[in-house]
Amino acid sequence: MPFIQRLYEACKVSFSPNGPVSDEALERVRVLLGKIPSTLLKIWKFLFLMHLMLAVANLNLKKSKYTIRPSDVGLEQEAQLARAWKGSAHGTNGKKGRNGSHLPPIRYLHLHECDSFYIGIFCMPPSSIIPLHNHPGMTVLSKLLYGSLYVRSLDWLDVPGPADLSRARPAKVVKDCQMTAPCDTTILYPTRGGNLHSFKALTPCAIFDILSPPYSSEDGRHCSYLWKSSMKGFSGILESSRIKTSEVAWLEEFQPPDNFVVRRGLYKGPIIRA
Repeated sequence: MPFIQRLYEACKVSFSPNGPVSDEALERVRVLLGKIPSTLLKIWKFLFLMHLMLAVANLNLKKSKYTIRPSDVGLEQEAQLARAWKGSAHGTNGKKGRNGSHLPPIRYLHLHECDSFYIGIFCMPPSSIIPLHNHPGMTVLSKLLYGSLYVRSLDWLDVPGPADLSRARPAKVVKDCQMTAPCDTTILYPTRGGNLHSFKALTPCAIFDILSPPYSSEDGRHCSYLWKSSMKGFSGILESSRIKTSEVAWLEEFQPPDNFVVRRGLYKGPIIRA
């Protein structure tokens, strides 16, 4: 059975229209996205029984850890190009660069969507940006398949008192760093873990996403894009908390710029049999 089919089967029993059915179910999917192969586990157990734990340490199990591979979703050729990529790109996705040529837009590959979960891939060219956006009431598993990117994530803060938040809301920075494949699967929860995030591609890269439940405007799960508010004078609101002002960003909704271009691409991997 193809890996992507096994992943789908795990998602089908682990997610509901209300999200993960349990913490254990969510962990089951996370482990499937990154696990040590059974053959390696057998070798590990054998060496342990033979009292050769030093040899096990030298195997560098961290590098041998299995993870979903680009070849599992038909992206091996793109991953090879990313590994060989040495250049730099200027400009943003879908618009002209400095030399007048059009940089490729972000490609979205659709794998599956139902009432309980969504599976898709975003293939990002160098220097392309997915603006800061939210996942209201949703749990998100993300896996960087290949390449490097810069990620910034935040969580909304609950602010007591009569502050007027009609135009802006405070959010605490959770992550502000570079990620390079292979790396761990990240999990964003409805109110923690960095539910608001943005990406900037440093090299060609691809992000594999599982969302539960999916976006749905009818159910109040509308994707909103956010940027740093220009409003001032909020410092006093956080005085009663222990959060540093430097860790907080005030955000408001905005319409993404014209250079944010995402186009539907052709998924070439194994088809999911629903």
